[in-house]
Amino acid sequence: MIEDVKQEAEVRMQRSIESLRGEFRRLRTGRANVGLLEHLTVEYYGTQVPVNQVATLSVEDARTLTVTPWEKPMVAVVERAILNSDLGLTPMSAGNVIRVPVPAMTEERRRELVRIVRGEAETGRIAIRNIRRDALGSIKELLREKMITEDEDHRAQDEVQQITDRFVAAIDGLLKEKETEIMEF
Repeated sequence: MIEDVKQEAEVRMQRSIESLRGEFRRLRTGRANVGLLEHLTVEYYGTQVPVNQVATLSVEDARTLTVTPWEKPMVAVVERAILNSDLGLTPMSAGNVIRVPVPAMTEERRRELVRIVRGEAETGRIAIRNIRRDALGSIKELLREKMITEDEDHRAQDEVQQITDRFVAAIDGLLKEKETEIMEF
């Protein structure tokens, strides 16, 4: 029972970490990264689909992304989606290939991104703490129903706290890594 609670908490915390990684990938850092475009959607035969389902995304060099739509008519649609996005990127098409230069960021924009990244990390920490609260509540419920002893309750609380500390440290590591990436150019 306690193992199930801890296992579920750990799985949910891992999902929170993966979600945070996804959010960090979307942020533009001045370096070309296909994660910048993966969240964009385009209309494909009447349905909104992610751009990576209608085109191949790749990094040409440190400052250029290439998008190669699988069908010729999609070139204009993908180009328009990139242009209309909030990324501030200007695509240039050359036949079937769309090149997307990633401009260097200003110092002010870097500082703004660091603030955004810190906010995302704090949201991740809050999610981890909420999962801890739910796990501790489940453990207390087991104690109230006399399914576990008080010693098991205390031991389980300590173990849940250790799991929480491990995931919060992982978030801190991701944050530090992303801040370094943003400020290095």
